Amino acid sequence: MAKPLLPAAGDLARTLIADNFAGSQGELTIGAVSASELARTYGTPLFAYDGDVMRRSYRSLRRAVSGFAEVYYSIKANPNPAVASLFVQEGAGLEIASGAEFLRARAAGCAPQRVLFAGPGKSPDELALTIEAGVGEIHLESFEEIEHVERIAARLGRSVPVAVRINPVSAARGGAMQMGGRPAPFGFDEEDLEAVLADIDARPLLDMSGIHVFAGTQILDAPVLLEQWSHSLSIAARVAHRLGRPLRTLDLGGGLGIPYYAGDKALDLDAVALGAPKLRTALESEPLLRETRVILEPGRYLTGSAGVYLMSVRAAKISRGTRFLVCDGGMHHHLAASGNLGQIVKRDYPIVAACRLRDSDRSPCHVVGPLCTPLDSLGRNALLPALSEGDLIAVLQSGAYGLTASPTGFLSHPTPAEVLIENGRHKLIRPRDTVDSPAALAT
Repeated sequence: MAKPLLPAAGDLARTLIADNFAGSQGELTIGAVSASELARTYGTPLFAYDGDVMRRSYRSLRRAVSGFAEVYYSIKANPNPAVASLFVQEGAGLEIASGAEFLRARAAGCAPQRVLFAGPGKSPDELALTIEAGVGEIHLESFEEIEHVERIAARLGRSVPVAVRINPVSAARGGAMQMGGRPAPFGFDEEDLEAVLADIDARPLLDMSGIHVFAGTQILDAPVLLEQWSHSLSIAARVAHRLGRPLRTLDLGGGLGIPYYAGDKALDLDAVALGAPKLRTALESEPLLRETRVILEPGRYLTGSAGVYLMSVRAAKISRGTRFLVCDGGMHHHLAASGNLGQIVKRDYPIVAACRLRDSDRSPCHVVGPLCTPLDSLGRNALLPALSEGDLIAVLQSGAYGLTASPTGFLSHPTPAEVLIENGRHKLIRPRDTVDSPAALAT
């Protein structure tokens, strides 16, 4: 009888592998392709994404909020055009936060009118690029932005659809990062709405179409999420009455979380689905919101669980009784997993020995990268078998805020390849960058 994968009871990694990645002969498989085959083909370190898991996440969320909201993809979570294109194929619009992300959205095949542009510091050039191309909506976050958009609209001789991003008075409880209810560079404070709306009203070329409310992120508690959305509906009703006309859009932001650490439980989509009709009823009870398009634009929730960061062990050593596994990957590629992307308490992402999932003899170790800094640690108490040079280690939950959220230039190591796997076939979607490798520099 085969040994179970990762035999420790309650192991988050075991649950994630069972949900997303079938283990074959004790080896992690991503989209039915073994970790060792991917490593042989593309080298390590490597980001590998299971497109089927992404599609499943999108479809499950779309079903849960059906009749209440439509789902966009926040491209910042993973801006690879192949990833964005997958969601465009599924019918999603895209949310961007820079001019470069707009170009990536277009490269992914997204129509400009299906793009929402948010972000607290948009440059005049970025605004001009997107407005001239016919972007779906600009989310205004400062009085300076209001003036810039008006000038561009005047130059083009046409109105521009805009929404106001609002920093709400009450923040969602339970999120890992609150983005409302406190001073913030994002959007306008809810208590200042009257002055903001009056300023926009005085500018006829600004087509005030909606609002954007985002109070928190990485929320795993469905009641908290539903409470946040309910408060956003009340803000939308107040804005519509102040304007004296219906709102076309209400952007509820993202905020849906995924489990990263021991003790985390996945967001209960069934509870979300149970609460969504009540929110729809509340929307329909307000005459000025009956035709409003409600938009969710998660990123992490759609891509995070689909990604694996694969590394090879370069050295296994003991220092004063502590076991270290020194790998070819680290914080320069995966800052979030190192705990240095805003986390207050540094905890381990789920980490496994990719080709030895059935090994029951596991002990604590530190999983570190090749950088000359003590910050370069991806695992502080990882339970792994006795590994040696060449063995593969996989960091799960790595599909969001990985490569492009990391200091890839630090110490000039090559950046890893990115691979997308669908229907058992893998393809390179970003080549390994060797421009700064010793061999390249020598030439």
